[in-house]
Amino acid sequence: MSYTKTVLGLIAACAIGIGSQALAQDYPTRPIRFVVPYPPGGGTDIIARIVQPKLSEALGQPIVIENRGGAGGAVGTEAAARSTPDGYTFLFTLSSHTINPLLYKLNYDVERDFVPVSMIVSVPQLIAAHPDAPARTLKEMVAAARARPGFLAFASVGNGTPSHIAGELLKLKAGIDMVHIPYKGGGPAVTDTVAGQVPFLFVTAPAALSQVRAGRLRALAVTTQKRSAAAPEIPTVAEALGMPDYEVDSWYAMFAPAKTPPAIVARMQKEAARAVHLPEARQKLLEQGADAVGGTSEELDRVVKGELKRWAEVIRNAGIKLE
Repeated sequence: MSYTKTVLGLIAACAIGIGSQALAQDYPTRPIRFVVPYPPGGGTDIIARIVQPKLSEALGQPIVIENRGGAGGAVGTEAAARSTPDGYTFLFTLSSHTINPLLYKLNYDVERDFVPVSMIVSVPQLIAAHPDAPARTLKEMVAAARARPGFLAFASVGNGTPSHIAGELLKLKAGIDMVHIPYKGGGPAVTDTVAGQVPFLFVTAPAALSQVRAGRLRALAVTTQKRSAAAPEIPTVAEALGMPDYEVDSWYAMFAPAKTPPAIVARMQKEAARAVHLPEARQKLLEQGADAVGGTSEELDRVVKGELKRWAEVIRNAGIKLE
């Protein structure tokens, strides 16, 4: 009886495998929807629309981008989580995906309700200073903050955002005390830093590089482990401070609703990875300050699990609470 059950189990597994492969070969047969949980014109929308035409061409079907903003990305993310897991709906989002669950009460679970597909691009946070700030390097900024605890301030895109997390992580690791000034978006944060209202700034690199190149801001470091291809002259925090375990990556990635067929997830990952490395797409991404990645599902899964743990520790140790 045991032998018969084993054989039947193997036959069933083979049948499922063959069926899954056949499904992937036939897929897709109709338009695909990318849910972008932020308004049109934002960073997530721009990156999605750079990848969209090349991916659509490879799959032979239109890809429709549906912007569903609201509640810091929660509205669109929940809609994607509740979609039919048939391979025709994907979530295209950014690294706040692993921060929001630690700060908000959400109607979805980022691990239970989603399958990682691929990290599309990596975008560093930029640490910048007003030209008159008391620091020409990141090391000097840290020294100035140590000399006057609680006196210097840094601007961020807002409470609980990756730029806020980047600042708090630096404070914890460098043992410094700086005042956090949250803004409602990168534009106002950059504007006030350029005007000298705040001496230091943490913001996604694309939002401030033009001001750096115009001499209105001084770049101190990027927060990723590797230098950005869009600005290779700017050192990393790890290099500037000899702090190899410091990293904040404002990535953009694709996820599928849980229970989406693995063969379809694998097909989408393969095509997405190929699309972002095509010369035209890669150049457009670089112009946005984004480094093409096109990573595997397994790599993205490790990032999500790792960041949920890391950011929980930072949020707890920094005492971050949203009003």
